[in-house]
Amino acid sequence: MKVYYNPAHIEKKKKTVVTIGTFDGVHLGHRKILDEVTRRAREIGGRSLVITFHPHPRFVVEPERKFELLTTIDEKMERFEKAGIDVALAINFTKEFSQLSYKEFVEKIICDEIGVTHFVVGYDHRFGKDRSGDKERLAELADLCEYTVSSVDSVTLDGEVISSTKIRNLLREGNLEKANKFLGYNYSFWGKVVRGAQRGRTLGYPTANVKPEKDKLIPANGVYVVKVTVRDDEFFGLMNIGNRPTFENLNQRIIETYIFDFDENIYGRNIRTEIFARLREEKKFITKEALLAQIEKDIAEAKKIISEKVVSNH
Repeated sequence: MKVYYNPAHIEKKKKTVVTIGTFDGVHLGHRKILDEVTRRAREIGGRSLVITFHPHPRFVVEPERKFELLTTIDEKMERFEKAGIDVALAINFTKEFSQLSYKEFVEKIICDEIGVTHFVVGYDHRFGKDRSGDKERLAELADLCEYTVSSVDSVTLDGEVISSTKIRNLLREGNLEKANKFLGYNYSFWGKVVRGAQRGRTLGYPTANVKPEKDKLIPANGVYVVKVTVRDDEFFGLMNIGNRPTFENLNQRIIETYIFDFDENIYGRNIRTEIFARLREEKKFITKEALLAQIEKDIAEAKKIISEKVVSNH
């Protein structure tokens, strides 16, 4: 997949099937759109092209409101590539760009610089200044460069429409199982291993303290079963997200991961954490012995989940 950050750098080709969106999470609803784009591109012997935005428009349009991402721009590109997209364009979303009308966007960027035969849009997608562009308005502009337009219906699971907002809420509630179902893959994040209090080492369970990427959504406090990628090697483990109430009861959230069968110095290294299941909420233990007993119980439960859910799928 070719990735561009400036539409002027893309070779103009008429036989292009285009879709536009923020695609945060690239969940099952988004995948339906991407699958339609690649299908139509194959039909005409053309290319599939996704236009997205970086940073996420919410950071620019509503800077005063806290907003957390399901996917960073790099993770999003990885998902597009897995979906079979040929070309991805991440437009730098600025205040100035946000004032561009949907007509100017179609005319100046898509018709003049990229080329298009067909547009695929989500059922509720809107774009351009004041989000005034939609399927109907796109169709009204079809004569600009002779294209057609189609829309893709929403995707429902367990009777609910899948959306990025819903997935964010599920992760904040700690409902990881449902969030992963809506995503169509296991939620994950990248982060740098930093020095912590090293209490895990004194307990016999050394942990990697991970500082996640800026603006990335981290699920609710609790204990999770994870797979950690260090360089190109994969290890399973237990991750605790929380305030360490047994020791400090900190105001800030700490992410600590005990990686099974692992004993390397990885301070300063970026690692990827893929989250399979949530075991329990974070608890405060009265004694060190009670904490150790719970850790052993968590490890046993985690290994059972890994053997049932993970290893059996390979």
